[in-house]
Amino acid sequence: MIKLRSLRARIFLLILVIGLVPCIVMRHGIVSNYEDMAVEQRITVVQNQLMILANHLVSNNYLSSHGVREDTGNSREVINAELEMLSNLYEGRVMIINKNFKVEKDTYGISEGKTIISEEVIKCFQGENISHYDPEHGYIEMTTPIMDTTANTTDENGKKNPDAIRGVMLTSISNDSIVNAREVLNRKAYIMEVIMIVAILALAILLSRVLTMPFNRVTQAINAVREGFSDETISVPDYVETVHIVDAFNQLLKRMKALDDSRQEFVANVSHELKTPMTSIKVLADSLLAQDDAPAELYREFMEDITSEIDRENQIITDLLALVKMDKKVQDLNIVSLNINDLTELILKRLRPIARKKDVEVVFESVRPVVAEVDEVKMTLIMTNLVENAIKYNKDHGWVKVVLDADHQYFTFEVSDSGIGIPEESLAHICERFYRVDKSHSREIGGTGLGLAITKSAVLMHKGSLTVTSTEGQGSCFLVKIPLMYIAS
Repeated sequence: MIKLRSLRARIFLLILVIGLVPCIVMRHGIVSNYEDMAVEQRITVVQNQLMILANHLVSNNYLSSHGVREDTGNSREVINAELEMLSNLYEGRVMIINKNFKVEKDTYGISEGKTIISEEVIKCFQGENISHYDPEHGYIEMTTPIMDTTANTTDENGKKNPDAIRGVMLTSISNDSIVNAREVLNRKAYIMEVIMIVAILALAILLSRVLTMPFNRVTQAINAVREGFSDETISVPDYVETVHIVDAFNQLLKRMKALDDSRQEFVANVSHELKTPMTSIKVLADSLLAQDDAPAELYREFMEDITSEIDRENQIITDLLALVKMDKKVQDLNIVSLNINDLTELILKRLRPIARKKDVEVVFESVRPVVAEVDEVKMTLIMTNLVENAIKYNKDHGWVKVVLDADHQYFTFEVSDSGIGIPEESLAHICERFYRVDKSHSREIGGTGLGLAITKSAVLMHKGSLTVTSTEGQGSCFLVKIPLMYIAS
């Protein structure tokens, strides 16, 4: 059973409604318009015939000017015959009413000599034609003025002159033939409607199935990847929407593969980094145990090496824990409004003694005062790692320049140096965990390969960006860009 929330069900219902509503409206419209047009046409035809009869009545003096009959012999019989024929033709009734509101002629023969005073008759004597259709009882009633064409038939306003009206013809005709024709038309329209409904229903089922097939293929392809039957990118180019969905999924799949590869590489690197100090410690310890009478100086030297390796192991574990904490999205930042200029001065003051050991000059250039909403601990970590790396990987007698600037939305922290630089092929990987451009040189300096990974994570937590430019042998430039106002997700 198709769920109503599914796209297929909604397409089916949409096509069904779009097809059925015009079909039903069209049937009712055709039937209703036919009845209105048939009634209007019949009124026009009968009115024309009544006007001809009215002229005959006047020309043959059927009514006197005073409402008194004038016996005209055969002419009256001819007119009466015409009235009877009209009455029989339309299965109706015709009454001739004189100016005294008396019935001169009734084709039913039941109201002659009687007085009829009604709104329709009065308005007709005032020059207003009235026609009324009663669909409930199935008849049409109309009034026709009997005009004396020898008098002025219109007044100064262009309307019918009441003085020229000699009488009124009150006519009622049956509407059975129109009703019967309407019923026949309604039955045929209903049959056509049923046929169209069946056709629209079949079309809706077919189109809903065909139009959703590309989405079903997308689902099947994604399920195949999920179940592990395939790890290739998928392609369903039927619609623009499926192309967008597939592209987004392929990008996600690509990122998942990259994350999986990174995770495997990370585990391998962690195992290697942790195993190396342990191996060194074991070798040193085994060397001491193998010597029964080793001098105290040798013991002290080996113990210093063991302590150094333990410190290195501890540093790796500390950095790993810091990186794991950075990766946890649930971690909250302790956002405060902070003077970045003062923080930079403090950090450089702490790091200048390290720079002096290598005779590296550290220069700070503050373009303008900067106050931003940041986490002080994380911001300190970002600045310290970048400046410390610039000092460590610098040349003797080199320089490090720190520039602090801001605009209306972001502040920038730029660290450039005259150091050894980074090869172009390594620029895209330097923020990866345990990645080292020169592994042997990094080990001499004492890095763990996690500093830039931690730095980038801290920058991303502030919704900022970290970009690097470098020329091998000439130096590097790290640019951090962070919003002045922190907006929580």
